[in-house]
Amino acid sequence: MKIAVLTSGGVDSSVALKILKEEKHDLTAFYLKIWLEDELAFLGECPWEEDLKFVRKICEDNKITLKIIPMQKEYFNTVVKYTISEIKKGRTPNPDMMCNNNIKFGMFIDKFGKNFDKIATGHYAQIVKKKEKYFLKKSPDSIKDQTYFLGRLNQRQLGKALFPIGNLTKQQVRKLAKKYNLPNKNRKDSQGICFLGKLKYSDFIKHYLGAKKGKIIEFETGAELGEHDGSFYYTIGQRKDIRLPSGPWYVVDKNIKKNTVYVSKNYHDKNKRRNTFEVTDLNWFAGEKPSKNNLQVKLRHGENFYDCKLNHISKNKIKVKINKNDQGIAKGQFAVFYDKTICLGSGVIN
Repeated sequence: MKIAVLTSGGVDSSVALKILKEEKHDLTAFYLKIWLEDELAFLGECPWEEDLKFVRKICEDNKITLKIIPMQKEYFNTVVKYTISEIKKGRTPNPDMMCNNNIKFGMFIDKFGKNFDKIATGHYAQIVKKKEKYFLKKSPDSIKDQTYFLGRLNQRQLGKALFPIGNLTKQQVRKLAKKYNLPNKNRKDSQGICFLGKLKYSDFIKHYLGAKKGKIIEFETGAELGEHDGSFYYTIGQRKDIRLPSGPWYVVDKNIKKNTVYVSKNYHDKNKRRNTFEVTDLNWFAGEKPSKNNLQVKLRHGENFYDCKLNHISKNKIKVKINKNDQGIAKGQFAVFYDKTICLGSGVIN
């Protein structure tokens, strides 16, 4: 096949590239340059040059054409603006999810997809076809599985996608990197949001939204415990960066209009049960709601799933009840639904 391979300089996409080369496909490697180097350069060093060094070496060693595509403007207008807008509203965005949907399998396919049979990436996910519809299947590596981040894709995007390492575990990918003697075989996995690189999320928020002093209030008593720099820095369930004595403290609620953050040391009390929420903006891969009402759901990337029951309120809204309490259900988060190993689609918590 004629395949476009999106490479990042990381081990996963590099092994994916090498696997396809071994299978003798007609390959072109693409590096999408999305770092916000102009807007955020003063905050720290962007690692795209280091990434590109690895990508170039691997492509040279394997005689693969490499094309570097600048997409900072497109990325800013779709992913970054969405992130800033959601944060301003006090919601919890997922930039990486939007990157997959709008950039890697969105604008890139629109610009280059017609020239290729498939668009390959180093995601830990698998594509399956059932009754002429494409679905995602979980990776055998439950920790690395990335089907969650792909839950917004549509049928056209799923049909074009190829995940060469989707049937492998991270350990197997590392072994292949050593077998192929890739220059980045010992490179650590990247962490955090894709466009920030080594920059802190809080620094990104501060750069665009600044500081806005407000009160930290104890949820149970209404007592004022301290001051914060902006309620948009906090998300429901957060424990980190609440600098109060006698903790740990958890964020349990926010009032965006009053710029108030409510915290509690007793998050798991019965009066704070969090096991029901509404989901809108539904994206079912099959194009219609599942026939089953009892499914599994992921509320964030990781290996944790909940059994859940769906109550369909309307075509584009459902009520979800999970079998346990979750301390971090927040508006704006994505809920991604599964029937055992098969990912069925997603929606936005409202």
